[in-house]
Amino acid sequence: MNQYLITAYDYTDTAALERRMKVRPGHFEGAKKLKENGNFIMGGAILDDGGKMIGSVMIMQFETEDELEAWKQSEPYITQKIWETYDIKPFKVADV
Repeated sequence: MNQYLITAYDYTDTAALERRMKVRPGHFEGAKKLKENGNFIMGGAILDDGGKMIGSVMIMQFETEDELEAWKQSEPYITQKIWETYDIKPFKVADV
């Protein structure tokens, strides 16, 4: 499988954190399904100095670019405007 490092930063408007919290259950539901399918390796929230969630990091894997694209089209943090920017880079998890 092709592995990817996804780094994403949330919108910074005053309602951004509230929006994130509303969408979060759907994001977690999708992540659980991805984990069951072997696509989700790990992930979590990026925090600011005060502990507020301001983004996300995920390590994912997909067989094809089409599967990656399908995930992007269905990811609530993308479709519901939680992540203002996201970057996806090829990645290789170390086998240690």
